[in-house]
Parts: sequence; C-alpha cells; structure tokens
Amino acid sequence: MRNAFADEITKLADADPRVVLLSGDIGNRLFNTFKEHHPDRFLNCGVAEANMIGVGAGMGLSGLRPVTYTITTFVTSRCYEQIKLDVCYHKAPVIITGVGAGLSYASLGPTHHSFEDIASLRALPGLTILCPADPWEVRAALRAALKLNGPVYLRLGKKGEPPLHADVPEFEIGRALVMREGTDVALLSTGNILPNVLAAAELLQAAGISAGVLNFHTVKPLDQERLQQVFGGTKLVATIEEHSLIGGFGSAVAEWAADQGPFPARLVRFGIPDRFIHEAGNQKYARKKAGLSAEAIAERIKEQFHK
Repeated sequence: MRNAFADEITKLADADPRVVLLSGDIGNRLFNTFKEHHPDRFLNCGVAEANMIGVGAGMGLSGLRPVTYTITTFVTSRCYEQIKLDVCYHKAPVIITGVGAGLSYASLGPTHHSFEDIASLRALPGLTILCPADPWEVRAALRAALKLNGPVYLRLGKKGEPPLHADVPEFEIGRALVMREGTDVALLSTGNILPNVLAAAELLQAAGISAGVLNFHTVKPLDQERLQQVFGGTKLVATIEEHSLIGGFGSAVAEWAADQGPFPARLVRFGIPDRFIHEAGNQKYARKKAGLSAEAIAERIKEQFHK
C-alpha cells in the first residue's frame, strides 16, 4: 500500500501544483521520486507530528492541498487535539494519512499498534474516514480525497497487501463495493483484512452457505443504502475489521442498525478484543490470535448461522 501511495501522490502532485507532502520523519527513500519532481513541496517535519498537523492545517487554509504521512498511531493518538481543533474545527482540506494501521506493525508492540484510531476520529465532526483494501484502492481513495474540500483520514496498511482489483476501481466516497454476491449472509469488510474475508466466503460456500462480501472502504460516511439492503435481505450480517471491537466500523454499523431497525438480520462483529497484545509476532500471527483468520471467521459465521 505504501508504494502505491508514494507513486500516486507523486502523480497527483505532477498534475496539481497545490499538493504538498508532509512526512513525520519516515518514508524518505519512499518519496525520492516525489522529491525529485517537487523538491519545494516535500517537507520532513521530523518527530514532531502534532506540529506537522498544525502546519498542514495552515497550508490547507491558505489554498494548498497538504497530505500528511507517518505511522498511524503517531499521526492519530499523538495529534488528536491538533486534528480536532486545527483541522476539523476549521474544515481544513488536509488528508491525514496513517500507514501501518491495525496489526501491520504487530511485531513492534503496543507503541505501534493502532486499534483505536477509527473509534476516536469518527467522533470528530466533518472528518471523512477512508480505509482502502488494496493498492489500487489506495490510488482511488487519494484521488477521491483530493476532490473533497474538507478533512480526510486515510487509513493504510503497510506492504505486501495483494491486489484485489485488476485496475483502479470505481470509487465513490460513501458507496460500498460489492466484491462477491451472496444470499445467506453478508460479510461487511473494511480495510486490508478483505483478503481474509474473501477467503472466509469461499470456505462458507464450500459448507453450503452463500456469503456475499461488501467492501466498506468508507467508514464515515457509511453507505446507508447498502446497509438497508443487507440488513433487510439476509439472515446474518457480519462486520470484519482490523480494529478494536469498541468504537470502530462494527460499532458504527451497530449504531446505525439500532437507530434504523428492527431488522430481520442479526449482527455479529469481528475485531480486536479489548486488551493489549503483549506477545511478539507478525501480522498473520496477531490476526489469528484475534480470531481474524479466514478459518476463524468462517467457523464463527457457521456457528451463528445455524443458531
């Protein structure tokens, strides 16, 4: 994802002289091409992420289109006040990019785990939250974000995410993508956990359960029309995310369903339990421990479906 981001932001800057890239002391080699093309539009703000957000807000309010980039936990938790008051309060058109969200940096421990970012940020008025699922969607999300005249949080994985599209998909903020049709259960996925969700749907199909998969690349605003369809037309709806079970995508869907229901469908949520991860391990290991492997998703869906 980060390579796709670097390439796409360079192309967008080539086409739009307002685009400025601010880095929080990472990605220096990653952005070599950007710096070669636009040396006066790349700023390494150092290990001063809160200041980076403030600088970005000032640029956005001065007619530029700043994009900030650093590790997710450092650009969200560390900068919450600046995101709230400098960016969102003023409706500044800043794209706040967090790389390595969720369990992407699982092996580096809790300092680099980002399970709470969606929960905290979706409470901020006017902030759009985008969680692309593959490198192609990163490109599409960047393009769409630049067309908005307001703040955006772009939540990325890190590297090695498989492409799920053959090219840049049709991408509309607030409109989910149907990745697989199904009639029995609806699996609603957000972010780069989508490959596991698609694999789980295959396992369910082999077990005689028709599972549709929808890609909610936009967590805020939610695709309410699509939610109305799946809650009204299936037996079971599941949300799957690489985020805490508290306050994330699944919580947003549950809140919507509580306000709009009752519905015939039941809701089951998959996410990271409410505890820190003290063990060392890579992303695949951490996902398995959190019940986010394809096998674990499929088994729990089967149990719920046959209740």
